[in-house]
Amino acid sequence: MARHDWKSAFGAPKPLEEAGTPLAGQLLVAMPNMRDPNFAGSVIVLCAHSAGGAMGLILNQPIPKLSFEELLKQAGVEPLPPQRSIRLVNGGPVEEGRGFVLHSGEWKAEGSLPVEGGYALTASLDILKAIASGGGPRQGLLALGYAGWGAGQLEAEIARNDWLSVPADEDLLFGGDDATRWRRALAKLNIDPTLLSAEAGHA
Repeated sequence: MARHDWKSAFGAPKPLEEAGTPLAGQLLVAMPNMRDPNFAGSVIVLCAHSAGGAMGLILNQPIPKLSFEELLKQAGVEPLPPQRSIRLVNGGPVEEGRGFVLHSGEWKAEGSLPVEGGYALTASLDILKAIASGGGPRQGLLALGYAGWGAGQLEAEIARNDWLSVPADEDLLFGGDDATRWRRALAKLNIDPTLLSAEAGHA
């Protein structure tokens, strides 16, 4: 990934202005018939969902060429090396140069936005400084970019069986291996991935 001015990369996207409707806080699990290569095999946490659209973060697309420490260096955040790290993921194809930290809700900063289920989204350098210093939220991940849907777009995709919705939990959000996250999300619905087809209904 090219060098980026991460100091200016943090700030809430517009879809979060209208959070708190039905699927906010749920996971979207891509069906095998997903047509968009950006989302094939993906697990997405929906941070906001309203009549005006939706915003979420892909959870299982790690960024191999950028470490948390390297991002801190580029953002001018100390101490270096950090006392603790969080994983980095490609959050989606929209505004890939913006950073968002999804984290457990017991920690908040000015501007932190609640996410259904007891989580929060913080898009400021304050949280990076706290984590680098060994503090910050108990659980967290840093997403670069996000997934966005216009009015009615996500509902249409769900209606054509592009997605299953799954209740979120800390293990699916923050724990385990990215390579197994899709299968683990389906297992929560007692679904065998080998039995899925384009005609399967959504849960």
